[in-house]
Amino acid sequence: MNLGFIGTGEITKAVVTGILASKIKYKSILLSKRNLKISSSLKKKSSKIKILDNNQDIINKSNWIFLSITPNVGKKIIKDLKFKKNQIIISFISTIKLNELKKYIKTKNIIVRAIPLPPIALGVGPVPIFPPNKKVKIFFDKIGKTIEIKNEKLSLNFWTMSSIMAPYYEILNHLSSWLKKRGLSKTEAENYITSLFLGLSINASQNKYKNLKELVKKSQTPKGLNEQALKELKKLNFYQKLNITSKNILSRLKRK
Repeated sequence: MNLGFIGTGEITKAVVTGILASKIKYKSILLSKRNLKISSSLKKKSSKIKILDNNQDIINKSNWIFLSITPNVGKKIIKDLKFKKNQIIISFISTIKLNELKKYIKTKNIIVRAIPLPPIALGVGPVPIFPPNKKVKIFFDKIGKTIEIKNEKLSLNFWTMSSIMAPYYEILNHLSSWLKKRGLSKTEAENYITSLFLGLSINASQNKYKNLKELVKKSQTPKGLNEQALKELKKLNFYQKLNITSKNILSRLKRK
C-alpha cells in the first residue's frame, strides 16, 4: 500500500511520524515538496519515504491519499486533480465539507474527513472521523484513538475543540514564564509545568470518579488553595470566556 500526502505541514509531519513508529503496513509514503524543509526531514527517517515533484504524481502512485492543505489551497487545486475510483481519500481540511469534496473529486471514491492533531506523532490523542469507515478506523487506531462520527454537523464540534490547542499551550507557556520570573530557570519551569499538566491529564483520563465534575470537586479542600484558585477564575469569567470562544469558532465553521 502506498500512502500519498498532498501538503506537508505540521499535521502531515505528525501523522507520518506516527505511521513510522506504528505497526501500519505500507510500501511507501509519498510526499509533495511544497514544504521542502518538512518533507526532507521526514525523508531522512525512512528509506520508504519519497518526495515527488507534483501532486498528480502522488495521486497516480498512491492507494490512500491524505489531503493535508488549507481550505483556500484545497478549493484551488483539488478540482484539477484526477483521482481513481479505488483510492481512499482522507481529508484533514477543516472547512471543506463532504459534499463539496465529492464535487471537487468527481469520481466515486471512499472519502473520509479526519481531525488528527500533533500528539498523533507520539501515538496518542483522538482522531474523529466522518463518515464511519472500518478501514480508516483500523488505520488511525494504530497511531491514536479513532472516534467515529455519524453526523457531519456534529463533527464541527470536534473541529471547534481542536482550536483550543494553541490556547492550551499558551497556558503552559504563561505559567512557566510566571515561575521563571520568580527564580526558576526556563528548563526547570517548563519541565515542572509540562510534567504537572501531563500528570493531571493522565489522572483525568483514568478518572475513577463518575465524571469530570466530580473530579473538580475531589481536587479541592474547604478553604484550600485549589478552591481559591477556582473561585477567582470563575469570578473573572475565565470558563465563560472559553464557552464564548468555542461558540465563535463553531459559528465560523458553520459559515464555511
